[in-house]
Amino acid sequence: MTTAPLPEIIAIGETMVLVAPALAEPLAEALDFHLDAGGAESNVASHLAALGHAAAWAGRVGDDALGRRLVAQLAARGVDTRYVERDAEAPTGLYVKDPGNGVQYFRAGSAASRMSPEFFGALPLDGVRLVHLSGITAALSASCDAMLDAAVERVRSSGALLSFDVNHRAVLWPGDPSDALAAAASRLRALAAGTDVAFVGLDEAERLWGTATPAEVRALLPEPERLVVKDGDVGATEFARDADGGDAVEHVAAHRVEVVEAVGAGDAFAAGYLGALLDGRDSVERLQAGHDRAVLVLGETSDFPRELSTP
Repeated sequence: MTTAPLPEIIAIGETMVLVAPALAEPLAEALDFHLDAGGAESNVASHLAALGHAAAWAGRVGDDALGRRLVAQLAARGVDTRYVERDAEAPTGLYVKDPGNGVQYFRAGSAASRMSPEFFGALPLDGVRLVHLSGITAALSASCDAMLDAAVERVRSSGALLSFDVNHRAVLWPGDPSDALAAAASRLRALAAGTDVAFVGLDEAERLWGTATPAEVRALLPEPERLVVKDGDVGATEFARDADGGDAVEHVAAHRVEVVEAVGAGDAFAAGYLGALLDGRDSVERLQAGHDRAVLVLGETSDFPRELSTP
């Protein structure tokens, strides 16, 4: 019996079943739909696996048909799913895309919301080069939020790189909108500060922290060794700490492309960038690789290119 090699990358977070119209048309008018696996962290793992890296997704799903389906779909993409737990007492989450009008989530009380520091503590990190997290997890539950603190502390001492995508989802943060925004701003900034590689969209940084330029974001977040600020169809800027403690700054323009649906493109960008980083490529090549990967998602309604998925 052959044992699969251990992964070099582990991404941890919630994956849901994604329901999306087969064509780029409003949800209310669509007749045909696709059911795909979708979630920020498993999207990153899927793209990294497609790029030839040994990538695993770790999370929890319900012990139900939807959970079994999404795990099988991720495995078909080449993602290592050995660290997935099945929960007989909570369901698999689901979300629905309405092209041009955002998404609707059905994830309250999901199996993934029951992740905890103990879940992360059971993951083996020997040989792991990179752990990837996102800010979505912080808003799922108190136990998920605590798991992120445990992950930051443990990865720091493991020798692996820790990457973090801010991924602010306002609808997930409870309470009065202004209070929820203040809580998210504080928490997500603290989490990003504890990582080696941080990704944030310029629009969400302005919403969270009032920062209007990539340089202002870096001034607010000087801690990560590498900070990548994404500015939609304009491009992306990397701040990388140099030997003197300053920053080397690079900007690479985004590709011009007709956008069908933008959800998932940030995950694709992060995966392209991280894959290039692990391959030892330079700053311009890292940013270019991110843009190259994002293009594959922007032109369709899925979070991951269907032509790259194994039927």
